Amino acid sequence: MMTPRYLVSFDTRHAVHRFTDVLIIGGGLAGLRAANAVQPHQRVLVVTKDVLRESNSTYAQGGIASVLDPEDRFENHIRDTLVAGANMCDVDVVNMVVREGPRRIEELVKWGTQFDSEHGELELGREGGHSHERIVHAQGDATGAEIMRAVIQRTRSLDRVRIIENAFTLDLLTHDGRCRGAIITQNGHEPMMVWAKETILCTGGAGQVFRESTNPPVATGDGQAMAYRAGAQLADMEFMQFHPTVLYIAGSSRSLISEAVRGEGARLVDAKGRRFMPEYDERAELAPRDIVSQSIVAQMQKTEHPCVYLDLSHLNRDHVLGRFPGIARACSKFGLDIASDRIPVRPGAHYMVGGVTVDRQGRTSLPGLWAAGEATSTGLHGGNRLASNSLLEGLVYGAAAGEAASRSASEGGQEMRAIPIRQSVSSSLESFDIDDVRVSLKSLMGRLVGVQRDGDGLQKAADAIRSYSAYVMNHQFDGIAGWELQNLLTCAAMMVNSALVRTESRGVHFRSDYPERDDDYWRRRLTTQINVDGGYPQKGEMLPAEPASVR
Repeated sequence: MMTPRYLVSFDTRHAVHRFTDVLIIGGGLAGLRAANAVQPHQRVLVVTKDVLRESNSTYAQGGIASVLDPEDRFENHIRDTLVAGANMCDVDVVNMVVREGPRRIEELVKWGTQFDSEHGELELGREGGHSHERIVHAQGDATGAEIMRAVIQRTRSLDRVRIIENAFTLDLLTHDGRCRGAIITQNGHEPMMVWAKETILCTGGAGQVFRESTNPPVATGDGQAMAYRAGAQLADMEFMQFHPTVLYIAGSSRSLISEAVRGEGARLVDAKGRRFMPEYDERAELAPRDIVSQSIVAQMQKTEHPCVYLDLSHLNRDHVLGRFPGIARACSKFGLDIASDRIPVRPGAHYMVGGVTVDRQGRTSLPGLWAAGEATSTGLHGGNRLASNSLLEGLVYGAAAGEAASRSASEGGQEMRAIPIRQSVSSSLESFDIDDVRVSLKSLMGRLVGVQRDGDGLQKAADAIRSYSAYVMNHQFDGIAGWELQNLLTCAAMMVNSALVRTESRGVHFRSDYPERDDDYWRRRLTTQINVDGGYPQKGEMLPAEPASVR
């Protein structure tokens, strides 16, 4: 079954055109930070699928990790990141990102971000996997929302930046082996060709591939899928991080219960009220997320119960309610008082570690295309992201990609013109229920490609995805629901096939049939790139890259 190069038919000779120096796809923190880095004399166009505030960045509760405490050191943060990353991190990348942290925090403060402080000093929290207090937070548990408020305000004040909201990006435009811009549709109108000297992909995650997810509805892996169709290289797609503590109430949306709750002393207990984390790891509730998630799943299986519980009843009530007002409000809707009641939780898909491969400037393998944020695979996170390193990565790589793309747009001298491209997409006439296929895919991924996996289950998932794709990918849709389904299937196929190839357990990738980590063979990245004539990657087509550099 062949993957279509483009999701829709078009002819650039008969289309609406728009031109810009730098096109940024995605309006989260990485995208807006990139927009701020472009040189003042250049035109920037930011297109975002929903409104600017609807992104994974906005929903980030915990904060940003950075070395700000005099008792802390860069070397400590670097070591914590490497340990959490399960011996898969790029050490040079970790060094770069960690050391830039304080400067990026200072920048956000200068732009008006109101971080929580006491006596004029920033309050610092601690989360799982961190050896020191280094988490900067805002409004208790609304860090992402406060950062985005300030960054959106600053970005809107820049004359060089234009923002188009509610604009769905269908595909990247390519010609002669270079990215030339993108095809977008706004509010269901006819597709528009946006031509750019340089394009930066900042589309976020793919949590909606799974039934249980902390991600907003917009996180459907659009950027990863369109980059794949355009021929860019992706890596680490088997590494989806599951957040250990997602509010689990039947029929409700899955709200995140921040890592910081455990950092403040909350305990995990099972259905019988027994604290269990010390049995799995000496760090107990402060172990890295992969260990906590796997421990929760194991305990749920032992107790034959669909969830475990967070218990904060032993902590000071006023401190709990003051530190976590957003979580308190979310739980109160279901009659739960977080200061006294146990909170039902279970793991949910949270952060896509894998994505489009980039260098330290955010350059992808496709000329003219740059990327930053959750849509990428930078080497920072390795096999498991350390808590609160994601906003930091978005800031550092957003700035780097914006600066580098801006320089390239100035130096390249590319002529700004519409290139004649004609694409005809054949379409099956068979109708089907898009929502039904989407629900089936999400359920399938949750059952067979979740916190615990095995070869038989992964093969069943691969077969089912191929079956769905046989008719879904051969259909030309005329609305976002259909395009999102095609992107979800593309991402799911890459995730499953990568997980099949990696016959070991490492970080967030746990194979019950290969439970041990194998550094001798598997301390290497798995990359995937579309064949010249298209087609989903099949088992065995994943290409092992060189091992991550180690000093």
